[in-house]
Amino acid sequence: MGSTRQLTITLPDEVAQAVCERVRSGQYASESEVVQEGLETLLARDQALDEWLRGPVAAAYDRIIADPNSLLSAEEVRAHLAARHTTNE
Repeated sequence: MGSTRQLTITLPDEVAQAVCERVRSGQYASESEVVQEGLETLLARDQALDEWLRGPVAAAYDRIIADPNSLLSAEEVRAHLAARHTTNE
């Protein structure tokens, strides 16, 4: 990793306790490592969500806009789900 920068943060007691427990257990060498991995996980999740929204969700939206008649009504969806539920029992 490149350069680092020291920050001071304030955490709720239960979160701070969870961070310290991970260091005590030996899972991490420092509190900074715990916070860093948590933020990296958050950034990865945000990126995955963004890719999903820009990919499949945007494509589905475009299909709906192009052909609004292809949508099912709420009643049709309920009937479809009910039929699937009864065949899975």
